[in-house]
Amino acid sequence: MAVSAAAHRSKADQDPAQWLPPNTKATCRYTVEWTAVKLRWSLTADTEERRSLTRLAEACPDATVTYTPAP
Repeated sequence: MAVSAAAHRSKADQDPAQWLPPNTKATCRYTVEWTAVKLRWSLTADTEERRSLTRLAEACPDATVTYTPAP
């Protein structure tokens, strides 16, 4: 997802518990893509991140996460 340099810098290495895209219309897509990357690469999520992702997913009832596991 293309973002401005300022938005990219403001995100840094924060997860969805600490940062969300400034454009609220992109929140569901961001949540789906973040979750897909986590699942694809079998990455862990701390309690706060998991809680935030669950809350965000509940606000996106029509969203579907699809991914291919990494080789």
